[in-house]
Amino acid sequence: MYYAEKNRYQQMTYKRCGQSGLMLPEVSLGLWHNFGDTGVYENMRQMCFTAFDHGITHFDLANNYGPAPGSAESNLGHILKNDLSAYRDELIISTKAGYDMWEGPYGNWGSRKYLIASLDQSLKRMGLDYVDIFYHHRMDPDTPLEETMTALSQIVQSGKALYVGLSNYDGATLEKACAILEELHCPFIINQNSYNILNRTIEQNGLIDSARKLNKGIICFSPLAQGLLTDRYLHGIPEDSRIRTDGRFLHESQISADMVTRLSGLNDIAAQRGETLSQMALKWILKDSVITSVLIGASRPEQIITNLGVLNSASFSDEELKKIDELTP
Repeated sequence: MYYAEKNRYQQMTYKRCGQSGLMLPEVSLGLWHNFGDTGVYENMRQMCFTAFDHGITHFDLANNYGPAPGSAESNLGHILKNDLSAYRDELIISTKAGYDMWEGPYGNWGSRKYLIASLDQSLKRMGLDYVDIFYHHRMDPDTPLEETMTALSQIVQSGKALYVGLSNYDGATLEKACAILEELHCPFIINQNSYNILNRTIEQNGLIDSARKLNKGIICFSPLAQGLLTDRYLHGIPEDSRIRTDGRFLHESQISADMVTRLSGLNDIAAQRGETLSQMALKWILKDSVITSVLIGASRPEQIITNLGVLNSASFSDEELKKIDELTP
């Protein structure tokens, strides 16, 4: 039987989501990879235990995480039931809907039918009565924004989610959505977007500025750029790289000689700070007060512990930030 580490809350820093009452750990665990049916269940258990023992209270999912779609939620559901049920009220469980999940016209995007049906399925897979945060996973160019936001409000009113979030929205659409949700008195508290040293889209599309103006939190996925911001690609592409086994998100063309040179330069800065490249990359995201948390992925418990070294990382000097910017493509 699993018993959580008694001093787990002394090991983590928690930050408030904007002006809401909810606090998240600075480091959260994303279940995007390695929690599907192709993973090893015992390894999943140990990663969850390691995360929680070190104060990571937030586990983030989506309806289609796997493979197969839905299997990450199902596997977490087994872990919650068999090992973590006594700690449910200490956990933040989030999930999303917005990408393709099932066949036909009702299994995608942002209609009221899709969002409500998807969350009902997610709750069954996880064996939960509610999730703590439910996200709309991406902007829908065809469904009226009012319909999507009203569906999120209805979900909260039904008790199936405590808070709502928006994922992969730009700043302008975020502001329109926020106005609707405020009128509906719906507790919208956080945005989830990709952000890292190599991908600064949310700076360019106004998301960071809008979140700061609206007092909403931001949680960042892909903080290590699918592994680029680690030591794995400093000397080329290893044979066991995800590029070789699963080329959906990282491609060989991205590992150019120029990119390797830039990564080596970033690694040198990290070494001078007494950190790994991944620890420095996580710290770089957390330097901005509008960022509530970073979502790390892991394939084994040891990676979680390594990444948690960011909690003891020093602040950046202006010179370090300037050098990092110069190395950013």
